[in-house]
Amino acid sequence: MDWLSIVAVVVVGPMVGVEASVAFVINPIVDRLPGNAGLLARSDGGRMLGRAMPFWYVGSLVLTVATALLSPVAWAAWTSAALLALSIGLSVAVLVPINNRSKNWTPETAPSDWREQVGRWDRYHLVRIALLVAAFALLAVAAAA
Repeated sequence: MDWLSIVAVVVVGPMVGVEASVAFVINPIVDRLPGNAGLLARSDGGRMLGRAMPFWYVGSLVLTVATALLSPVAWAAWTSAALLALSIGLSVAVLVPINNRSKNWTPETAPSDWREQVGRWDRYHLVRIALLVAAFALLAVAAAA
């Protein structure tokens, strides 16, 4: 393993873990909080992760493309990069617009359908996680070659 593929795996792996933990740990806990605490927690999480994730996603894609350029198993790294690019496209087209609305919600300003909107975000987020897990697995294959 060369240092670049190690860095790529170390950067992409935790990103996948964070996204999975949001779906399978954080949001289910937040959704069970009493009153409007779940709404406020999702808004805060949207603000916090909304600042960090664009850099993390783009950095992951750049590192994966660089790995593809140097990997003896280039098909795996290029497929990983394509899946990461697809996840970025899904994020920009569907998830970011919902997040941009919800990150400013308060109990007084949230629309009446806020639960449906975060439910839609959750469903698309699961699709994104599937793309990310597949991308990470392929990146690991390329890095191990």
